[in-house]
Formats: sequence, C-alpha cells, structure tokens
Amino acid sequence: MTTSRPYLVRAIHEWILDNDMTPHLLVDIEGEGVEIPAQQGQNGKIVLNISPSAVEGLNLGNDAVAFRARFGGIATDVHVPLDSVLAIYAKENGRGMVFNEDENDPEPGDSTGKTSKRPSLKIVK
Repeated sequence: MTTSRPYLVRAIHEWILDNDMTPHLLVDIEGEGVEIPAQQGQNGKIVLNISPSAVEGLNLGNDAVAFRARFGGIATDVHVPLDSVLAIYAKENGRGMVFNEDENDPEPGDSTGKTSKRPSLKIVK
C-alpha cells in the first residue's frame, strides 16, 4: 500500500488555505534529495512558508514538494522529498499534522519476506 503522507500534506495544505492561514512545512534538510540552501536551516531543519504569496509553481506531488522561492533575495528552486517533510501546519495557530519519521517503512509481510503476526481472538465465557 502506498504511503498516505502526500495525500495528507495536500489535504492539510488546502484546509489551512481555506481558513485564510499561512501553510508552513517543517523539513529535515539532511534528508536524501532535499534541495534547498543549506545555510538557511538550523539544527538540520528548516521551516518553509508555502503560501501562494511566498512561492511560485507549488507542486505537492506524490513523491516530493517542489516550488520556486526567494532566499535572501535570490530565486531558488526547492525540491523536498516527502520523506523529509516532518510537519505541515498553520503559522498563525500551529494547527496541522506532524509525521512519524518511520511512516514510510514497509509493514511486515510487505515484499520484505517477513511474515506478520496477526492478532487472534478467542472466546471468553
């Protein structure tokens, strides 16, 4: 089964905009494939304003978030794989969603050769 993260990011983004608030992404800048100016982050993370007034060409895809934004007045293409998105929230009140880092790990029994132990029910009289 595919990860739910891209669908949740898109839904929370739309919900934040519908409520006239500013969507922000918390991103792990040390993740594989993250393309942002590294000097902009702190402690391996960065908060990105992804409101329509702050970015151009926002694409909330199934594999990554991509857009063009200005950092220090310099237009920059930004690419963030969804595995590196740690949270999406509204700037004004902090409401949104935080993602588990291991959400994308395959579940036991998913093409890894492992079998999952299913819960069992028994009748108690």
